[in-house]
Amino acid sequence: IDNYIRIDGHTDDLPSNRKDFPSNWELSSARACSVVRYFVNQMNQDPERFSAQGFAENRPKVANTSDEAREINRRVEIIILAQKKKNTQRNDWY
Repeated sequence: IDNYIRIDGHTDDLPSNRKDFPSNWELSSARACSVVRYFVNQMNQDPERFSAQGFAENRPKVANTSDEAREINRRVEIIILAQKKKNTQRNDWY
């Protein structure tokens, strides 16, 4: 398909205590970016079709009331957008 694809990264509500991810914003964004990197580098997909964003703990699927619920909220979503990628190649260069 030629549609644009958005990758959304999410975390649970526990603060990140990792030096390489000082907050859940960095962690959720890194999750999304690693999926984009996989599609582009491993699956040879067009990088112009992809975007990545991180939501940290702000859009949970379920309430963070247990370890199992937190596990559900640590996720990446792949959203295929309705808009298709337009051909941006121009053949009228001077």
